[in-house]
Amino acid sequence: MSDPDPGRTGERRRARVLASAAASVAVAVGLTACSSNKGTTPGTTTGTTSSGATSSSAGAGTTTTGASPGLACAASALAMSVAGSEGAAGTLEVTYALRNSSSSSCPMDGFPGAQLLSSSGAELPTRVVRGGSYPFTNLAPSPVVLAPGQTAYFNMGYSDVPTGNETTCPTAAQIEVTPPDAVDHDVVAGQLNVCDNGTLTVSPVFAAGSAGTKTTAPPQP
Repeated sequence: MSDPDPGRTGERRRARVLASAAASVAVAVGLTACSSNKGTTPGTTTGTTSSGATSSSAGAGTTTTGASPGLACAASALAMSVAGSEGAAGTLEVTYALRNSSSSSCPMDGFPGAQLLSSSGAELPTRVVRGGSYPFTNLAPSPVVLAPGQTAYFNMGYSDVPTGNETTCPTAAQIEVTPPDAVDHDVVAGQLNVCDNGTLTVSPVFAAGSAGTKTTAPPQP
C-alpha cells in the first residue's frame, strides 16, 4: 500500500539516520575517555626513575621524615667521595660515600652502577658484579631514605692480580658511579688498578652503622 504522505515518510527516515549517528558518536566518545584514563601514571622528576622504596632501614643515618616516595636519589643530588679503602692478598676494597646535598629527602634501594674511566674520561673495560662472593659486598639490599645532609655507602671489591692471559691490568684514574634506579651519574677521582677484565664487585647501598655491612671502611657511629 502506498504512503499517503511521502514527505513525512522521508522525514521519519532522516530522523532515524540522525539518531543512529548520534548514538555511534556517543559510544566512540565513551570508549576514547576510557582508553585515555587507562595506564595513566604519576609523573617523575627529571633525571630519576621510580625505585618503589617507601621505608627506611633501621640503621643510623636514615629517616622517613619528609621523604618523597618513589623518587630515586639522582646523582645530581648526591656528593660522592671515597670514604675508605683497604686491601690484602690481591683483593682491594673501596667504600664510597653518597651524601644527599639537596634540600629534599630521597630513597635508594639496591645496587649502584659503575664504569672505569681513564684520566681523559675514556671508558675502560668494566664488568660489574652485584653481590659476589666478598663478605663486604654480599649483602641483602635494604631501602635507605636520605634526608638532606645524610649519607649512604656502598662497598666495591676488585683484584689487582692478573688472571688468565692478562699480563698487565689497566689503571683507571676515575670511576663513574650511577646510584640505584638513577639515570644520571657522577665521577669520582681515584686510581684503581683493576684486573680480570675490569671486574668490579659492588654491594647494595647501606646506611652508616647498618647491621651486616661487614666492613670497617665506612665511618662508624
